[in-house]
Amino acid sequence: MENREERITLKPDNHDMRLKYYELILESRSLAELPCYPLPEGYRYVYYQEGDKKDWIAIETSAREFILPEEGESAWKRYYAGKEKELENRMFFVETTDGEKVATATAFYEPRDLSGAGWLHWVAVKREYQGKGIAKALISHTLQRLKELGYPSIKIPTQTNTWVAARLYLDFGFRPVPQNAVDSQIGYGILKTLTNHPALAGFEPVPYEGIWDSRMVQIEKRLREQYPGLVHFRVLEENGQDRILYCTESGAGEWDGAL
Repeated sequence: MENREERITLKPDNHDMRLKYYELILESRSLAELPCYPLPEGYRYVYYQEGDKKDWIAIETSAREFILPEEGESAWKRYYAGKEKELENRMFFVETTDGEKVATATAFYEPRDLSGAGWLHWVAVKREYQGKGIAKALISHTLQRLKELGYPSIKIPTQTNTWVAARLYLDFGFRPVPQNAVDSQIGYGILKTLTNHPALAGFEPVPYEGIWDSRMVQIEKRLREQYPGLVHFRVLEENGQDRILYCTESGAGEWDGAL
C-alpha cells in the first residue's frame, strides 16, 4: 500500500479511476442565454445515421469510457437500443472534413426522471482531438438542441473521475442538483479541491491526500508493474465480483492477477 507521501505526489488525469468515485448531477434552469461556442475550423456537425454505433463506441473508447468493445455494446443496449430513430435528431457527431467522426454528444432524456428535464448524454472527444475547443462547442450545440426540443431545464450526469468535464459544465452555468449536493457532498468537495471553482464556494475542499481511492491506486500500481505500457484501467463489478480491465499502448485485456 502506498504511503501518504507517495499518494500526495499523484497527479490526476482528466479521466482518472484512481479518484474516489461520486456521482455528480448538475442542472440548469436558465436556458434563455445558453453560451454558444463555434467549432474550430475544419470540423462540422452531423446527426446520427444508421450504422454509426461503431463510431460512437470508438469515440467513447478513445475517451476512456470503455476498454473492451463489449462495454460499448452493453452501454448502447442500455441507453439507445430500440431508440435509433430518435437519435437521428438527437445524437450529434463532430466530423473532420475527411469524414472521421471525432466527438459525440446526445440531446436525450432519462425515463426515470419525472421532472421533465432534458439530459445531456455521453459527451466524448477522441483523446487525440482533445484540447482543441471541440468539447465546448459540442456541448453548447447539444444544449441548444435540448432547448429547441422544449425541455424546461437540462441535467448533466457526471462524476468525480471525469472532473475536467465537470468543471466545464460548471463554467456553462450548471449547478449541483440540491439532493445530489447532499448525497455527494464529499464528491463536490473533491471537485473543489481539483478545480477551486467559484460555483463550489459552499463546499469544503477535501484534503488532497483524501481524494484518492487507495484500492484503485494499488490496482494501478500492480498493473503498471506487470504492464509498463499501461495507459488506463477500469474496474467493473459483475455479480458481486470485480473485473479489472486494462489498456496498454499495444492492446487491451482483462487482468487475472490477484491483489
